[in-house]
Amino acid sequence: MTHRRGAGLPGEAAGRTWDSALSSDEFAAVQAVGFDPVGQVLGTAVFNVGYSGTWGCPGAWSTGVTQAAPSRWVPPSANVQMVRAMYGARRLALARAVDECRALGGDGIVGVHLRIGEFPAGGVEFTALGTAVRARSRIRPRVPFTSHLSGRDFAALLSAGWVPTGLAFGIALATRHDDWRTSRRTRWTTGNQEVDGYTHLIDRVRQDARKQLSLDAAKDGGDGVVVDEMELSVSETECDAYGYSRDHSAEAVLIGTSLARFGRSERPAGPRPLTIMRLEREH
Repeated sequence: MTHRRGAGLPGEAAGRTWDSALSSDEFAAVQAVGFDPVGQVLGTAVFNVGYSGTWGCPGAWSTGVTQAAPSRWVPPSANVQMVRAMYGARRLALARAVDECRALGGDGIVGVHLRIGEFPAGGVEFTALGTAVRARSRIRPRVPFTSHLSGRDFAALLSAGWVPTGLAFGIALATRHDDWRTSRRTRWTTGNQEVDGYTHLIDRVRQDARKQLSLDAAKDGGDGVVVDEMELSVSETECDAYGYSRDHSAEAVLIGTSLARFGRSERPAGPRPLTIMRLEREH
């Protein structure tokens, strides 16, 4: 959507044109809660994300979560470095979109889409695209917020007393070596039974990703987080240390928007009263 600005909106120059990724309904919803779109913003970063080296076999468990339990020894591996790279790439792309938001005088970004794809010359391209918005208020946030929420969802949450504080990530990567118990249970002759090693792998990596998402949301001052995207991928590689055995790696990625309550003491309990208009003409 493109629109020609007129004088009267905050920080605008008459005749300047802005663009946005909002639909007509989203545009109307955002304006109804006191915000105006100021432009579409884009942040991008190209990273070489790959295996960075480790010794031997990852062992029974190798996790990319930095807050490992004290009782469990986590061997030095490429997983930790990989997870840091994945966090860093997304954060860098998002930070560049925020810089564009600041340059436009925006207070935050709604409808953020994170895209990941192969770069033609090599590496992986991380892109953050959204619409910067500005509040019709004299109070400006210290740091522009970021949110995956659509214009309609953004307006609905503001009306309900919630404000987005930032985009939150939960990323975890775990590797499990196929020991003799797992190998025995995956043979076709064993019949129908649970492969508990694989169940444990998936459960562990999802729990780690959820924990990291919660910690990331708390850093932005959020009381909770609305999850937008949940991805799980599993890959298999030959184990160099033990010959004809295999390692399975699972990666979990959660993305959402952290939310904080506002105006608790000022909002009356129960639904807001409806505005009643007279429909008959006055004489």
